[in-house]
Amino acid sequence: MQVIKKQSGAAFKLKKGQKLKVIDAEGEQVSDMVLFNAKDRREKLSSGKTLDFEESILISSGNFLWSNRSNKMAEILEDTNGRNDFLLAPCSPETFEVMYDYDGYHPSCFENLYTSLEKYEIQPDDIPTAFNIFMNVQFDEKGKISVDPPFSKAGDYVLFEAKMDLIVALTACSAEDSNNGSFKPIHYEILD
Repeated sequence: MQVIKKQSGAAFKLKKGQKLKVIDAEGEQVSDMVLFNAKDRREKLSSGKTLDFEESILISSGNFLWSNRSNKMAEILEDTNGRNDFLLAPCSPETFEVMYDYDGYHPSCFENLYTSLEKYEIQPDDIPTAFNIFMNVQFDEKGKISVDPPFSKAGDYVLFEAKMDLIVALTACSAEDSNNGSFKPIHYEILD
């Protein structure tokens, strides 16, 4: 079991056929995830292709995550929480300036993703919209978005199976609204 400390991130390789279990150890903690083809890093996770091909904005068990080249990158085998987001970008320094009116440094998922991925020569501009595991984004009849507290409880998890050799980056999200005002670790496990 690996632990991503609160407001931090990790990156690692996942071979085709291996499974990745992402666990909300304490409850109400989001994890941003991005995927890259380990053999060609220009191929990466695509929210647009995924929402298009899966014909849903709610991605959970039985759905695939697709690449910008229309290839399956991962399948969601199990999801004990059932609510994830694929609409919103990773929180960034600008998120806290624009949306939180925060002045000064604040940890962000964007920074944690690109600094974790530096060892794979992946640059900040390469980071796609993340698959936000456990994130509870709601929208009203007019399409107005709200970020509500996650439904996830301690021990909830999402189990993915890699459909190609992947570079994976995960965070323990740094945005207050996404995590009901507190920050906690994310656990993950790689299973053969």
